[in-house]
Formats: sequence, C-alpha cells, structure tokens
Amino acid sequence: MPQAIIFDKDGTLFGFTQTWAPWCVDLMRDLGRDDVHARALSDAVGFDLDTGTYAPDSPVIAGTPDQSADLMLPLLPEWHRADLIAHMIERPVTPVPATDLLVVLEALKTRNIPMAIMTNDSAAAADEQLAALDLAHYFDAIVGYDSGHGMKPDAAPLLACARLMNMPAQSCMMVGDSPHDINAGRAAGMRTLGVLTGVANAAALSAADAVIADIGLLPDWLDTQT
Repeated sequence: MPQAIIFDKDGTLFGFTQTWAPWCVDLMRDLGRDDVHARALSDAVGFDLDTGTYAPDSPVIAGTPDQSADLMLPLLPEWHRADLIAHMIERPVTPVPATDLLVVLEALKTRNIPMAIMTNDSAAAADEQLAALDLAHYFDAIVGYDSGHGMKPDAAPLLACARLMNMPAQSCMMVGDSPHDINAGRAAGMRTLGVLTGVANAAALSAADAVIADIGLLPDWLDTQT
C-alpha cells in the first residue's frame, strides 16, 4: 500500500475542462483583437472556442504557463513574454472540484497518509486556488513548475515532493490525469494511478499501475491494496 500520495492539480483535484475552459474562453476574448484573432490564438493552444473543449493532444493540458505563452506569442507581437506569462498566472480562475475533495482528503488524513501536490501550474496559483476552497492545509507540500525542481514529466519535482514529506520515493504514489503525470511517477520509481477527470482516456493512461474514474474512489481503492 502506498504510504504517501502526490497529486496532480488540474484534471485530478479539479475537473480540467470545467475549470479551465471558461478561463480560456475569457482569455482568448481578452487577448484577441477580433473574433478571427481570438480563434487563431485558440487554435494555437488546441482549444475549440465554439465548443469550449480542449483537444486530447492540446499541448497546454499538461504544460506550463510558459509553454502556453510561447505557443501564442507569435500571434501577439505586442506582448513581452514575461508580461504574458504573468498576465495568465494572475488571471483569476474558479476551480471546480472533480469530486467532494473535503470527503476524500479527510478520509486520507484519517489513514495518516502524507499528501503533496505537484503541478505544472505555478505554485502560487495552486496555493491560492486550494486556499480559496480551504484545502491547502491538507498538503505537506505544494510544488509548482516554478518551485525550482523542474516540471513533469521529469522525475525531479516528484522526488522533491517525497523529500518535503520526509518519505522515500518508492513509498509514494503519483496520482494524475495525464501521461506526463504517469511518466513522471514511473521515472521517480513511484506507483502510479490514473484518473479520468482530465482530457485523457484510459488508453492514454495505460502505463499507470491502475486507472480509476476519479479520486473520490481513491480511499476505497487504497483499502483494496492492503
């Protein structure tokens, strides 16, 4: 049984499309000079402005704000890269929990399981979103792509999470909704668990040790591993 858990944020704790589609629509309308330009920006990041959905292969699903900015910058010559990244990070987002997170986190807490978050979003954004839901205190560490440990799919940020929890890497499990999460966990020597609350389907997460519908099922799933 895993002794500690590292969660991805978007698509795992929060429903990906429910959280980020409205944000992306607003961002594209804000940045776009007109409708044609807004659609071109949307296409650049693999987002359908009409349906409000991300393509399964959209590079921003598991990417960082820096990477998203780089995809749009050729269409935004008036923007400096650092300003665009800051504009995206600081833009408010309303996180939509993928399940009843309070119930899940309380259940894991009663099992004395240390928890951390590693997200390819910024650490400050993750902390702010979790604090808004009064959930940040459940986590021993919140690590972002800008925390100095690198980003997924590299193993380094997950190994940093393990150190911050004072746990051996091999006793940890990475839970996420994208191949980046699973590949990072495997590279770090951790067990991996895929969830289907992002854009990827079960086939795309087949490298994981197991796949469940959402983290609401996680406490009961853990009990089957003992």
